[in-house]
Amino acid sequence: MTIAIQGLGKMGMQIAEKLLLDNHQVITYDLNKELLDQSVKIGAIGALNKEQLVRSFNQNKVIIWLMIPAEFVENEIREWLTILPTNSLIIDGGNSNFNFTVKSSQLIEKAGSQMLDIGTSGGIHGFANGFSMMVGTNSKDSFNLIEPILKTLAAPTGGYKYFGRAGSGHFVKMVHNAIEYGMMESLAEGYNLLKNGPYKELNLADAADVWQHHSVITSWLNELCADILKANPELDGIDGYVSESGEAKWSLQMASELNIPLPAIQAAFDVRVKSQSGQINFATKLLAAMRNSFGGHNINKQS
Repeated sequence: MTIAIQGLGKMGMQIAEKLLLDNHQVITYDLNKELLDQSVKIGAIGALNKEQLVRSFNQNKVIIWLMIPAEFVENEIREWLTILPTNSLIIDGGNSNFNFTVKSSQLIEKAGSQMLDIGTSGGIHGFANGFSMMVGTNSKDSFNLIEPILKTLAAPTGGYKYFGRAGSGHFVKMVHNAIEYGMMESLAEGYNLLKNGPYKELNLADAADVWQHHSVITSWLNELCADILKANPELDGIDGYVSESGEAKWSLQMASELNIPLPAIQAAFDVRVKSQSGQINFATKLLAAMRNSFGGHNINKQS
């Protein structure tokens, strides 16, 4: 199957390579020439501009997967719609607000094409483990069309499901990320209590290792904690500043509109915001380290 990937960052490049290894034809486009050249070296067809990318499909159905920051998606979609042939397919695989996705889908459909929103999880480990993908679209036929792509990206232990109309994939991913905030915060607080409790001789990596052997809190996040604490028990070199990407905020806003309480997620969100104003401790350092481990996010505040 032929597909184009725009955005060759931490996950976009992995998506391109994973598809190439399963004999899909991949056309890549990125403003970063170095990344574009890197994709060509692993077998992709590099496009220097949007027009060249469209021509590279040789009259086949144009399918473009956007793997770019949410703030750039609207402008990119509008630019694509000026040159794409009708019956094209645009996929937003990033972390866009689902309300925006609904509007984008309407715009794309008005232009005679279709959109899929695919909330994509797996971070920098998605290449090896398989990605977890949450799909929404008004066109079930479009989902069926790209299912071979999804099967490749899910291998060997990832997964994907179709959730319904436009925006539903990004909505499910939004809630997923909000839950992630709460789970990470609980782990970070627990290890902070172990660290600063009455038993100063405790080996936190050992606690993490024991908990990872079929205890009730066995999880990938706890596995990451075990690795982090084994390599850097004091979390040296981590300043404790924790960024937030927006999806927990959107979840809290939606919950407020629906009068649905999310006290744990709200508390986890508040901790991240406070860390940005200097309220840091061992727990926020561990949060930052976890984000770096699964997503490759900056471990310290960038000046």
